[in-house]
Amino acid sequence: MESPLVVGVDGSDASLAATDWAVDEALRHGLPLRIVHASLWERYEGSVPAWSVDRPSGQVLAENIVGVAAERARRRAPDLRITTDVVPMDAAGALLEEGQKAMAVVVGSRGRGEFADLMLGSVGLLVAARSHAPVVVVRGDPHALEARHGRVLLGIGDHDIDSPAVRFAFREAAVRDCELDVVRTWRRPAHEPVDHPLLTGDAAHHFEERSSELLDKALEAAVRDHPEVRLRRSTVEGPARKVLVDRSAAADLLVVGARRRDRLIGMELGRVAHRGLHHASCPVAVVPQHHRVPPEGDL
Repeated sequence: MESPLVVGVDGSDASLAATDWAVDEALRHGLPLRIVHASLWERYEGSVPAWSVDRPSGQVLAENIVGVAAERARRRAPDLRITTDVVPMDAAGALLEEGQKAMAVVVGSRGRGEFADLMLGSVGLLVAARSHAPVVVVRGDPHALEARHGRVLLGIGDHDIDSPAVRFAFREAAVRDCELDVVRTWRRPAHEPVDHPLLTGDAAHHFEERSSELLDKALEAAVRDHPEVRLRRSTVEGPARKVLVDRSAAADLLVVGARRRDRLIGMELGRVAHRGLHHASCPVAVVPQHHRVPPEGDL
C-alpha cells in the first residue's frame, strides 16, 4: 500500500500554509495526501444519541477544520488523491502515530493554542523530535514556500554517511529539478594547539580538508543513484546551526538529520535541527536516523 504524505491541520493560518505546501509536495512525488486533525471533543462533550439532530460543537469544529483544509487542497490540485480524518487523540500523539505509516509528516510552524506566539509551536517541536518519519515544519518567506529559489539545502553532520537525510535531500532535489546545496561545517577545536606535531602546514587547512573528505564520503552513494542532481558542495568554517540558518535565506527547503535511539525517552533534537526549526527562512525537514541502543551487557 502506498504511503501517503500526512499534513496536520488545526484551522490556523500556519496549518493552511502547511496544507498548501503539502499539496505541492504530494504532487511532486505522486503521493496521496492525508489531512488529519486531532480532537478530543468526545472526551469533554460526550457522545450524542444517534437520533439527536444536534451535534456537539466540538465535532462541528473538528469537521469544519478538515473540511476547509480539504477544500483548499482540492482547489489547488483538483486531481490529487485526498483523504481526511478526525483522530480522537492529542495532536502530537496523533501525528506521531500517523508518521508510522507516512512518507513524511507536515506541520505548520505555529498553532492555535496558548503557545501560538512562540517561534515554533510545541506540537511541531515534539513531533519533529520523536517522529519515526521525516517531519517538515513549514515556515519561511513566500519565495521559499512557493519553491522559487530553486535550491534544496542539506547540512552534513558527523553521522551522515549515506544517511536517510542525505537520501531524502537528493530525492527532493531530483523531483524539484533544482540545485542541491550541500554544506559541511568545520571548526578548529579549542583544545587543539596550532603547533600540534601531527599537523603539517596550516592547521585550518588540515581541518577543512578533513571536512571535505567526510562530505565526499557522505554523498558518494547518493551521487551514484542520482547523477542528474546538480550539486554545490561547500565546506565552511563556523557553527553549523548559524551557517545553515544564514544560507536558508536562499533555499526552498533545509534538510537536517536527527539521530533516534530506541529505548531512549525525551527530546531528540540536536542544536542544528533545533536552531533551524526556530529560525530558518524556509521549510525545514528533520529526517530521523534510527540507532538501536544495545541491551545491558552488550558492547
